Amino acid sequence: MTTAAATPTHHWIGSLQAELDALEAALLRGDAPGVERASAAMQAVLQQAPKTPDFTNPDSALRRDTQSAAQRFAQLRQAVLRTNAQNERAVASLLPQQALQRQPTYSRMVKPSTLGGVGRGFLSA
Repeated sequence: MTTAAATPTHHWIGSLQAELDALEAALLRGDAPGVERASAAMQAVLQQAPKTPDFTNPDSALRRDTQSAAQRFAQLRQAVLRTNAQNERAVASLLPQQALQRQPTYSRMVKPSTLGGVGRGFLSA
């Protein structure tokens, strides 16, 4: 994933792209605290969005850049969701009892009576 525009049309877009870069870098490093920090910084930048009529103009460069940043953010969000689902599956296969205590991302919770003996044997050993 790369930045959408080489030169942002608005300083706010530049800040938004910089935070997207930080979020992407943290995701690629597998740095969970870094992802949280980058997400918080991203939210702060989003809250500082300029109040301008350029957002309503479909031909506005600011609107196009914002839509491009939103698409990039959506792709990063999907990557986070996929990674979270993979982590949940790994926890469920290695530590089935602990997996029951968490709300799964994509599926319904498994009832304790349906667990096999392998997980219980590992946890009781």
